[in-house]
Amino acid sequence: MENAVKTIGVLTSGGDAPGMNAAIRAVVRSAVAKGIKVKGIRRGYAGLLNEEIEDMTSRSVSEIIQKGGTILYTARCEEFKTPEGQRLGAEICKKHGIDGLVVIGGDGSYKGAQALASLGINTVGVPGTIDLDIASTEYTIGFDTAVNTAMEAIDKIRDTSTSHERCSIIEVMGRNAGYIALWCGIANGAEDILLPERYDYNEQAIINHIIAKRKMGKSHHIIINAEGIGHSTSMARRIEAATGIETRASILGYMQRGGRPTCKDRVYASIMGAKAVDLLAEGKSNRVVCYKGGEFVDYDIHEALQMKKDIPEDQYRISKTL
Repeated sequence: MENAVKTIGVLTSGGDAPGMNAAIRAVVRSAVAKGIKVKGIRRGYAGLLNEEIEDMTSRSVSEIIQKGGTILYTARCEEFKTPEGQRLGAEICKKHGIDGLVVIGGDGSYKGAQALASLGINTVGVPGTIDLDIASTEYTIGFDTAVNTAMEAIDKIRDTSTSHERCSIIEVMGRNAGYIALWCGIANGAEDILLPERYDYNEQAIINHIIAKRKMGKSHHIIINAEGIGHSTSMARRIEAATGIETRASILGYMQRGGRPTCKDRVYASIMGAKAVDLLAEGKSNRVVCYKGGEFVDYDIHEALQMKKDIPEDQYRISKTL
């Protein structure tokens, strides 16, 4: 049966995430297997507007599944948020024969894909972000690697915190979402976990908790602080002044976005990339690939963007108990 699309473009947009290369590889090889041409678009929507477009073959994506980052590079593009930029993007797609586009990124990237779909370019989004903040899916590419990277770093900081009998505030990424902080807080056995979705900014309660634990014989104290709260260094100074206990802040930063992707990120990203090609080959557009209830599914982009997400209350309750 004749393919619904003849040429698929693929780009990565927004923050990089481990596993993006696995998704790119799956898009290219799945498309080639169906007799569909593939063009790689470098530097996201900015590269699309600058026509940084190249042909890709199965050989183009050899030896990349184990690499972090994205071989197509990524960038943010203010121009593409405008109607004029979006129309130009659609015109460039048509100029290069791209009638289907796979966009690997977050909610902002989805909005761009939605705009292109309205302008006649079949689009499918794939969730690529370490933040796990896309409401339509229970899994996003890169999250598993990021939390494992952070967990290992926090284990190392704990060793020093224990040796010096100090309080350590460790700030993890996630923008305004607390999923990395929550998972690391549970996995690393933190004494306090500060989440944007739950934190009441009652610093005195944390101070009281540290003092109470010290009286019980606890020689160190680990606080996991989410990026959406931030100000870890000034918080450390205030806590040390209030408790008399040496307190240090460690901001893990961009190390969480790099590194070799875990098995889960490689496999799930590969499945999502292949499913995106399947959708385009079926003539579908304006869809996002998601993971829900143990299955890979897809939703309309508009529907996906309207969904809301919050920290699971049972996980938060368990973190407090433990």
